[in-house]
Amino acid sequence: MTTLSPENSLSARRSASFILVKRKPPIDKTEWESFFDDNGYLAKSRDFICVSILERGLHPFVRTEAWKFLTGYYSWQSSQDERLTVDSKRRKNFEGLCHMYEKIRPLLENMHRNFNETRNNIAYDIQRLYDKDPLGNILINKKKLEKILLLSYVCNTQAEYQHGFHEMVLLFQLMVEHDHEVFWLFQFFLQKTEHSCVINIGVSKNLDMLNRLISFLDPLFAEHLKGKGAGTVQSLFPWFCFYFQSAFKSFDDVWRLWEVLLTGKPCRNFQVLVAYSLLQMVRQQALMESMSGDAILLACNKLIDLDADQLISSSCMVYAELVQKEVPQVLKDFFL
Repeated sequence: MTTLSPENSLSARRSASFILVKRKPPIDKTEWESFFDDNGYLAKSRDFICVSILERGLHPFVRTEAWKFLTGYYSWQSSQDERLTVDSKRRKNFEGLCHMYEKIRPLLENMHRNFNETRNNIAYDIQRLYDKDPLGNILINKKKLEKILLLSYVCNTQAEYQHGFHEMVLLFQLMVEHDHEVFWLFQFFLQKTEHSCVINIGVSKNLDMLNRLISFLDPLFAEHLKGKGAGTVQSLFPWFCFYFQSAFKSFDDVWRLWEVLLTGKPCRNFQVLVAYSLLQMVRQQALMESMSGDAILLACNKLIDLDADQLISSSCMVYAELVQKEVPQVLKDFFL
């Protein structure tokens, strides 16, 4: 067991309060530009910026550029000229990958059954996407979306295509203008979040840590989940695969949570604290009604149209509670 720094608890509580009180508006373009000097180098510390993003969020006009720093698309130590060079290289590398893919596609189609199966799965998932706004305007280019998902599948051997990636890439397509930006932001997002949304890499680890966290912070609920509520936690894998998209009422709320995950504030693997906070929303009903695992899962699936700021704030409070205790080493290693 290890006691974490009390300063971490105070900082997390302060952030939780700031998020709800909204003492300052989201970081807008003018303020974002003030973080850099005349040559485009950071004039504020990276830590200051990340805490500000946690507590206040980003204005939509800033999100595109800020996410390039948060994901690692741009280095925090780069100048404006260096970033222009990086963007040019990213574009050329993307075009090179597209060219390579077109050359090997006939081989993939003829020799690899998994490729054809994956391509069919991607096409099926994309076809089901609603691609128009309430006025009937086209929101997304499904052909481009399919191309980026196929290219990602071929190039990223760590993260094979899984149901849910189509909705994640859709959100990047809505955020940025160019295909190479969509592709690279998605790749860097997966890396920055330690592939924690990938079923065969991070999802099982998240579920295991969620179980451990419940056992440590809420033994009574943990006992119920091991007994009558058995199987509930393992069935919550879509939360992590989709990064909680179904819980929110708008894309802005999804982006708000995701950018907090990218800051690494108030801790690593914040997504598990988010899942814990969501479970706490059904805890009282589950215990009072002695709900089965299926009933608890149904109640969890009804958690929709949530406010991102409230969920982030409550998750910060969970972290503040956690760091005040004698934390098992396995949890300390996971969150720090």
